Amino acid sequence: MSALLNLEQAQALVLARAAPLDGERVALASASRRVTASAARATVDLPPFPSSAMDGYAVRASDLPGRLRVTGEAAAGRPAGVGVTAGEAVAISTGAVVPDGADAVVPVEYVVQHDNEIDVVDALAPGTNVRPRGGDVAAGGVVVAAGVRLRAAEIGALGAAGIEALDCARRPNVAILATGSELVRPGTALRPGQIYESNTVMLAAALSAVGADIELLPLVADDEQSHREALERGLQADVLVTSGGVSVGPHDLVRSIAAELGVEEVFWRVAIKPGKPVSFGMRGATLVFGLPGNPVSALVGAELFVKPALRALQGLRDPLPRLESGVLAAELRRNDARDDFVRARSRLDRDRAVLEPLPGQESHMIVRAAAANALVHVPRGEGTIAAGESVGWIRLAD
Repeated sequence: MSALLNLEQAQALVLARAAPLDGERVALASASRRVTASAARATVDLPPFPSSAMDGYAVRASDLPGRLRVTGEAAAGRPAGVGVTAGEAVAISTGAVVPDGADAVVPVEYVVQHDNEIDVVDALAPGTNVRPRGGDVAAGGVVVAAGVRLRAAEIGALGAAGIEALDCARRPNVAILATGSELVRPGTALRPGQIYESNTVMLAAALSAVGADIELLPLVADDEQSHREALERGLQADVLVTSGGVSVGPHDLVRSIAAELGVEEVFWRVAIKPGKPVSFGMRGATLVFGLPGNPVSALVGAELFVKPALRALQGLRDPLPRLESGVLAAELRRNDARDDFVRARSRLDRDRAVLEPLPGQESHMIVRAAAANALVHVPRGEGTIAAGESVGWIRLAD
């Protein structure tokens, strides 16, 4: 039997085949959590004019300190109107256009008012409390680069820069299929030998969080024709994710039927725990992931392989899971042949993350795993990682 691929090799093979999908035009109001397919550029200078950062008086800095005559008022949303010449000031509100001739704004609380005159006792440098035109971004400048998932801050920046719509990567279509004659949907009374199927909804939740559009296929019993029909339907998607049927038992039909349907297997089995019997292949442009049936193994496989592929399909620049740094709360033994991913709870202790491994690490224990918010990476090797030592961990979130 050939040696198992290690984690890094398997992830590299996946990402090498996850070419970004075509872009599509998306209205800004609908673009939250989408990934930019090209750089979005400002349609105007931002600010579009020199504006005041304070309520106060627009002045010439060279006139200060001194007494100035108030000749007018500049309010937000209106043209600047009257300019400022030597010895003059214009009352101005925050966000209003700074009048021609003025190069500073003195806050209202720093002046003494005398009818239509003001006294300013301190000097100001030119530019004080003035937001220069284009100081945030110039027209044509990049507001958000390509390959960025849009959060609230980016959405706000795009709107402020006058961008009504932008090019985003198309959301990947993902078909999810669970196989096994023992499986029934929750809500059905269990018969002897049956169990509730939960992997499809679990995987749907995990994968939709990174931008996938999900199709849940009907459950498939352990017969070849049912597998063939379901797999053929799933292969119409950008990504097909199966759960179960990828090991070597007599009822593990997914890999063989997929091969009959033209799926070229890139790898099968990776040196990780849980989730060793994961498979990955392609038919045309469709990526095909065969995840184990044990729910924790399926969850780990989704985090390590499927989510990175979905991020890469959307053009994200760093698609692999981000390993954060923390310290162990309890000793963990290494596996000399496989990287282990241990379910744990993270907590903050004096600004550092502390990882507490959970009891019940068997791959079928999804209820125990539900208490975890972290996967601790235990690299393959000999010996142990002691309590208090540094480890890398993956946050179980978006």
